[in-house]
Amino acid sequence: MRPTMLAPRSLRKASVPPALLSDPTPGSLQPTRLAVHVNGAGSSCSAYLASGCRVYKIEISMDGAMVSKGKESLLIPDNAQVISSSVVDRCPHRSEIQSVALAEGEGDSCLILGTVDSYGHLIVSRLNIAADDIDRTSYAVPPRDCGVGEGSWAGICFSPMQQSTVAVARQLCKSIDIYDQDIHVRSLRTLWYPSSFSFVHCSPQVNESSSLLAIAEGSQLSIWDLRMNNNGGCVQRISGSIGDTIYSVCSSPSGPIAIGGTDRAVTIYDPRRWSALSRWVGCSKYEITGLSFSSVDQSFIYVQGVDYEITCGRWKESERAFSFRGDSNWLGFSKCANTGVVAGWCESGSIFIVDAMQL
Repeated sequence: MRPTMLAPRSLRKASVPPALLSDPTPGSLQPTRLAVHVNGAGSSCSAYLASGCRVYKIEISMDGAMVSKGKESLLIPDNAQVISSSVVDRCPHRSEIQSVALAEGEGDSCLILGTVDSYGHLIVSRLNIAADDIDRTSYAVPPRDCGVGEGSWAGICFSPMQQSTVAVARQLCKSIDIYDQDIHVRSLRTLWYPSSFSFVHCSPQVNESSSLLAIAEGSQLSIWDLRMNNNGGCVQRISGSIGDTIYSVCSSPSGPIAIGGTDRAVTIYDPRRWSALSRWVGCSKYEITGLSFSSVDQSFIYVQGVDYEITCGRWKESERAFSFRGDSNWLGFSKCANTGVVAGWCESGSIFIVDAMQL
């Protein structure tokens, strides 16, 4: 039986209107300032971008793009129409926003938008995407230390099973804070500076309750159980190559966890044994700063590198399926939940959107 392949249905390129945002702030190495959502019928895609203290919404048409290839089978994008663009009012941060995340709310027309700035200030808003007034209710949570000290990269992650549970990572503080809406549940203290983290979607050990959190800290992957207090909640540490830094970690709904960083390789771990299932060496020419398993076929993974390239390939066979390049440094990298749409936002203002399908 011939294995299925993942192929691009289309690749689009849209430009953020200069009148809305002409010069985005550079941010950190991790491209965590973009979140995308495909609207119900698939005719358009909403991109939420963070620059400075604001979040911007760009509505991009998904109609009528074709696939064409250039040298080394790199995909060539079609120009896409920007339907509308606006500032999202419900994000009154005082310092630079470092990360944006989306979660599905109750009902088809509700989205939950989370943002965190460089001091760990968290704002969560419910967006009504069906109405002109996109904002419903929101809440804000100040950092545990009231924002004292030096700002740094901060990350946000919603629990896939319980949208009211959100985790906030602060790099220089070496901490991950867990919230149930605006109530602080607990803090996790890492040994090294955290650079990426993800809820483990599904694990036989926890009956799919998503109480496990995978954190990339320095050259280590650490696994934390939010129900445990022993050892601060840390249940497993996996050491990578000494001197290398892990910049990205992601988990698949079927269980496996992927990491990538300065070693330019993607390593996949089995959460049942905490052993390496696979290692895809050389999938990126430069450091890996973004990873995401495909929602269409979880045997494929997207790899985003600092050389402007995003590659999709079969991780077990270390086989490349397709790739495309941005035109400048990545500021954001995001996969839309439960669809084949993956997007990247460049410093130039270009947004690249690929829609993948199974063959």
